[in-house]
Amino acid sequence: MKNLKHNILVIGGTGKTGSRVAKKLEDAGHQIRIGSRNSNPAFNWEDPSTYAHALKGMDRAYIVYYPDLAVPGSREAIENLTAVALKEGLEKVVLLSGKGEKEAEACEEIVANSGLNYTLVRASWFNQNFSEGAFLDFILAGQVALPMPEAEIPFVDTDDIADVVCHVLLDDTYNGRTITVTGPKKMTWEQAIQVMSDGIGKEIHYHPISIEEFKVGMKQAGLPDSYVWLFGYLFKEVLGNPENQEVSQDVEMVLGRPATSFESFVQKTKATGVWNQDVTHTI
Repeated sequence: MKNLKHNILVIGGTGKTGSRVAKKLEDAGHQIRIGSRNSNPAFNWEDPSTYAHALKGMDRAYIVYYPDLAVPGSREAIENLTAVALKEGLEKVVLLSGKGEKEAEACEEIVANSGLNYTLVRASWFNQNFSEGAFLDFILAGQVALPMPEAEIPFVDTDDIADVVCHVLLDDTYNGRTITVTGPKKMTWEQAIQVMSDGIGKEIHYHPISIEEFKVGMKQAGLPDSYVWLFGYLFKEVLGNPENQEVSQDVEMVLGRPATSFESFVQKTKATGVWNQDVTHTI
């Protein structure tokens, strides 16, 4: 099955993992359709009437729910999507899920019971949150204020996630399995920031704050309430659970190579110059 060329829908194909998955699959010769509001046909999680048009003619799909499977409404959306996918005759779906998120696990169960072939990919916190996401401005400002200083996080690289997703999406021996993707070791925020400071060659300081202080900062920065709620949930419920801080060997098991280290991520990203731009605002 891995050598066949497929028509593949990549939902969230402009995001951190979706954009990488789409490029890797396209480079491998597969026909890719991006599932987003601005694509043609358009795909909008909030409008179930768009699901069938986006899925029509597709063999397989990579599913990323925006902004996160933990938010209200995700279960209904995943249930609707999988029902349409089954009706449209899809061979298989891969769902990106969050490591240690109980709400996400409810969505996993929906996929597992949908009648579709599937693989679940549970991911830890992304390295790229420091370069493409919520924490970039902190790094640019040289001041990182985040809660849960005691949490040890096995940060994972989105390129590793994309490689795993592409592999299990095409390889049916992973049908029905759950793959947990993490980095090779766990670090506290302070340890990660020190690695970044040393690697970038720039003074970056970590300041522990409470979850409530962080949420206030997000509101002051103009971020929507859904994001404020989501990050509060992730910090308290996910990072606060020691079970979610375990390192998995699944990246190496699937890909036959070690997971990307945080130090390698820093060096790779430093070369892009993304950390040399002017700061815009801070949370």
